[in-house]
Amino acid sequence: MNNLIRLSDGQALIVADDPWQLYDANLVTDAALILPLQQWRERQPAAVLAGQAISRDALLLQANDDPETLQPWLASLPLIAIDFPSFRDGRGYSQAYLLRTRLGWRGELRAVGDVLRDQLAHMRQCGFDAFAVRADKSLTDALKGLAGLSVLYGRSAIEPRPLFRRGRSS
Repeated sequence: MNNLIRLSDGQALIVADDPWQLYDANLVTDAALILPLQQWRERQPAAVLAGQAISRDALLLQANDDPETLQPWLASLPLIAIDFPSFRDGRGYSQAYLLRTRLGWRGELRAVGDVLRDQLAHMRQCGFDAFAVRADKSLTDALKGLAGLSVLYGRSAIEPRPLFRRGRSS
């Protein structure tokens, strides 16, 4: 996947060689695929669906999908991508937060679709750790968007304590 930024040990890095490709019905490839939920379920062997094996495919959570339906397969997923069909559509933020906080997802959580620089800091606070920035945007410029705000007052997926609970040293 092109234009990918991944967080590693708190540092944002541009990923030059990402093996994952978003599903396209016209795509004929042996590459690792990120599939919409319905296609993902159809392609999985029984062992993956039973939570006994790791899938070779990643999952694309679309705006109308409920993250809680993934609970039986979370241990089988190598990566979850959340689609942002428009920069104005904020459902992906809620999906990410639910996956990280309520469902305990610890694997890679990738924002895909209409992902822009101004969204990255907030996406990070919701639990994303990888960002497929829109192809027509600069990755170097997008890295600056991860710097975000210097102080967050509320809770987030990466800092569950609100500012008043953090004390003076934080």
